[in-house]
Amino acid sequence: MCGIFALFKNQQGISKKYKNGNLIVFRNRILELSRRIRHRGPDWNGIYLDISQNNLACLAHERLAIIDVISGSQPIISQDQNLVLTVNGEIYNYQELKKFTRDEYQYQSNSDCEPILAIYQEWKNRQAKNIEYSMKSMVNLLDGIYSFILYDKEENAFLVARDPIGVTPLYYGISADNEIFFASEMKCLIDDCVTVKPFPPGHFMYSKNGLKLEKFYDPKWDKFSLLTSTSLSITSEVINDVSRNINELLTKAVHKRLMSDVPYGVLLSGGLDSSLVSSIASRYIKHNGSLWGDRIHSFSIGLQGSPDLAAARKVASFINSIHHEYIYSVQEGMDAIRDVIYHLETYDITTIRASTPMYLLSRKIKAMGIKMVLSGEGADEVFGGYLYFHHAPSAQDFHDECKAKVKDLHSFDCLRANKSTMAWGLEARVPFLDFEFLEYAMTIHPDLKCRSRQQGQQKIEKFILRNAFDVPSKPYLPDEILWRQKEQFSDGVGYGWIDSLIQNANDQISDIEFQNAEFIYPNNHPSTKEAYLYRKIFEEFYPGRSNTVAKWVPQTNWDNVDADPSGRAQTIHEQHTDW
Repeated sequence: MCGIFALFKNQQGISKKYKNGNLIVFRNRILELSRRIRHRGPDWNGIYLDISQNNLACLAHERLAIIDVISGSQPIISQDQNLVLTVNGEIYNYQELKKFTRDEYQYQSNSDCEPILAIYQEWKNRQAKNIEYSMKSMVNLLDGIYSFILYDKEENAFLVARDPIGVTPLYYGISADNEIFFASEMKCLIDDCVTVKPFPPGHFMYSKNGLKLEKFYDPKWDKFSLLTSTSLSITSEVINDVSRNINELLTKAVHKRLMSDVPYGVLLSGGLDSSLVSSIASRYIKHNGSLWGDRIHSFSIGLQGSPDLAAARKVASFINSIHHEYIYSVQEGMDAIRDVIYHLETYDITTIRASTPMYLLSRKIKAMGIKMVLSGEGADEVFGGYLYFHHAPSAQDFHDECKAKVKDLHSFDCLRANKSTMAWGLEARVPFLDFEFLEYAMTIHPDLKCRSRQQGQQKIEKFILRNAFDVPSKPYLPDEILWRQKEQFSDGVGYGWIDSLIQNANDQISDIEFQNAEFIYPNNHPSTKEAYLYRKIFEEFYPGRSNTVAKWVPQTNWDNVDADPSGRAQTIHEQHTDW
């Protein structure tokens, strides 16, 4: 992960505008805008400018060096100087891509991102007539998480794309002078752009085809009728087959994300998802080693006495990780709220509640010299892991809600995992959102996702995921962890955390001030004092940009589902204080 920025404009006589010292002023301005995301890439920065009679192109990069630490600086420029690339992300199949592009492209580095230039060059050489189809084919070759901006000097054109789920952030905006801006974070755009929007996941924009967004990702799981096992009875054979596939694909996804030239670790909350990722990674390192030896480093955070800290200790002991535990205070968390909102660029309650301890933990991890961690985000959306999913009226309702939550991940969990860690130059990788794994897991029938272990027992969320790693002969996790009920991160760090946030907002926002919430913030107005406080802080940093934010809410149209985003608000929640 890194930070990227770009600016393009087409207008006759551009070069004249930047004579007589104006170019220096402009370059300094670009450096200043790029500096706003230097926390994302503290290791190095680069800038590319092309100013001609009819075109202005600027690409900037703030680098966090994970792969090819020595020679992987960006923007990457092709040998013939015609192609320029800046990327935020990783391309996991880059070695494969290099094999079939070496004949037509001469590589300048060992970067996992440079094959994007090679693929584009190959497309150009073929002189494809159908631009849209060619671009779709090109981007769909990439297995990874990415936002990239490619400039073709010869064609006077640019190509921008964002990965299918939006694991990496990207925004775009239009200025009053019809300049188009792109950046990893909105803070680079708010001064110059009249409009600012998130660049949608699974889309690209190719300027030769106009400034329109083209969709390249059409998931096969969009339609409920295409789900696997829909016409099959759920037999033990079906359960075993699906479980085996999940185990193999998730293991592969974790191994793929251990691609690194720097020390790394795992975020371990003690919940199912992070614990599975930690266990799989630990097994791999035990047999293959790492820069830190044959034991993985795990990290957890919570208030004193939190259920997550206790559960994480159990997991760490079981997988034999080198465990680091950080206890924070409510006051430390509250002191960080303003910084969290600034970095996350959101006022969503759920996101801020969960991001704050993650933000604090990331600072501790980075202080130890770690640049990359694995995390468990995405599993709850894919498998219907939130407790309110128990109240789904039908299998199709269950699937439709999973689908909606996965498609919104870029606004919530992906945003949280990325920005709260990258605020300190720490990269979080998310195996549950691996493309191959996701394409399979999203086609599993809901009856397998929420199911009882034995007839007559209460159903448990993410049944098939738990079952896939229930291997008594060589257990991945202790049984009480593997079959532990879902505990949302903002609850698991300590039940007093959310209660304190609510009380803090009630103390800061008066009744009179809150009564005017609808008039002060007519767009997406806050419904609680906590929401009002976060919105108030957001508007200080990003005035008039509320349209860029989405709100995470449970499916309140279902019976017995509480509107409060905390998992504790759901009737099925079991409080754990006895670890």
